[in-house]
Amino acid sequence: MNLISKKIKIIEKILDFLYPNPTSTLYYVNEYTLLISIILTAKSKEERVNKITKSLFNKINTPMDTIRFSIEEIKNIIKNIGLYNIKSKNIYNLSVILINKYNGIIPKNILKLKSLPGVGHKTASVFLSHVSNEFVFPVDTHIHRMMFRWKLSNGKNVVQTEKDAKRVFKKKNWKKLHFQIISYAKEYSPSYRWDSKKDVIYQELLNNNLLFLN
Repeated sequence: MNLISKKIKIIEKILDFLYPNPTSTLYYVNEYTLLISIILTAKSKEERVNKITKSLFNKINTPMDTIRFSIEEIKNIIKNIGLYNIKSKNIYNLSVILINKYNGIIPKNILKLKSLPGVGHKTASVFLSHVSNEFVFPVDTHIHRMMFRWKLSNGKNVVQTEKDAKRVFKKKNWKKLHFQIISYAKEYSPSYRWDSKKDVIYQELLNNNLLFLN
C-alpha cells in the first residue's frame, strides 16, 4: 500500500465512524431555497445564514415569490449577511432568469448553473452535490484547510485542491466525503484556535508518520 492509500484509508475510516450518515446542515425547503442558501453562505457563516433563511423562506419559496419583492426589500431581510448588497441583486436577477428561461426550474447542468447571477463553480458544485448524481467534489474553505493539513494538497488555491481531492478519493465517495469533511473540519479542526492534539485524524496521520506532502 502506497503513502496516499494509507492516508486515505485512515481518513475515510475515521470519517465513516464519526459521520456514518452525513447530511447538509444548511436550512432549505426545496431546490430553489437550497440554491439561495448556498449563494448566501459566500463570505458568511452558515449559522448566521440559517437564522436569516428561516425568516426569508417564510416569504420567499419560489422565483415567483422573489420577484414580488424589490431588491431593496430583499436587501433589508438579509442585511445581517456579508455582501448583502450584491447578494440581493443576484437573488432577484437569478429568479427573473429562472422564470423567463427555465420555467422556474433550476437546471441541473453545471454550465447553465454557472451562467446564473451569483453562481460560481463552487456554488454550482455544492448545489449539484445535494440534488443530483453528478460526480462533483465542491471544495469550500473547510475542505481546502483539511486537504492542506492532511498534506493531500499544497494549499495554493481551491482549484488545485479540488483537482487533488478528485485525484486521491474514489469518485463514488465524493458526495459523502464533501459533507463528512466539512463536519469534521468544524468540529475537530477549526481554522482558529486549532488544537492539533484534539484533531483525531491529524494525530493518527502524525503517529503513522504520514504528514508530509506527497
